[in-house]
Amino acid sequence: MNLYGDYANVSAMCRILEKSGEDVAVDRLSLGDSADFSGYDFIFTGSGTENNQKLVLNDFMKYRDQLKSYIESGKCALMTGNSFEMLGKSITDAEGKTHDGLGLLGFTVKEQNKTRMTSDVIYKADFLETPLVGFVNKCSEIEGNESPLFKVSLGLGDCEGCAGEGVRLNNLFGTHLTGPALIKNPHFLEYTAKLVLGRQPETRHLEYEKAGYEITLHELTKRMNENRG
Repeated sequence: MNLYGDYANVSAMCRILEKSGEDVAVDRLSLGDSADFSGYDFIFTGSGTENNQKLVLNDFMKYRDQLKSYIESGKCALMTGNSFEMLGKSITDAEGKTHDGLGLLGFTVKEQNKTRMTSDVIYKADFLETPLVGFVNKCSEIEGNESPLFKVSLGLGDCEGCAGEGVRLNNLFGTHLTGPALIKNPHFLEYTAKLVLGRQPETRHLEYEKAGYEITLHELTKRMNENRG
């Protein structure tokens, strides 16, 4: 589950924590592994192919209760791309087969194989002062999401015509936003790192990420305004 360079989100989190004076250790889990989530301060899963998503979902079922307890404890997690779709009731694939989800949220997912839906995006979050930017590439639509993470200003939402995208459950964030999301949006990185640390992180090393964000936001806002005009 590492399409689109999503693992760079982990690298970005490690770097900001280390710059903030913390010793950081990373466990990388694969199919068949076992782990104790209570020992973690941050959990990340990234995008995968539709086939790999189902393999991971089947294996991840053994962690369901652990993940539920982890989320309820208020610890931080980020699930990008189609990995957060596993949190819902079910995923119906392009062949019409329905796969049970983790059931931690009430939404359902339906895939299709006719075409992939792609878009540059601008999203707004009520917990951040400035918008988020990035890219979405998916073949699925989400119905019944009652707790969207973002409000769509430009690009794709959960489904056609939806004004919301992604999910938030306590301090677990799920979004199709790739880029990677934490590198493209250093203010989101700062926010999540603060949740992990319980204090303000060191951010002076993020000058290049901040400059890149400003350029991207400017260009996408310009495009959005031209489309409206």
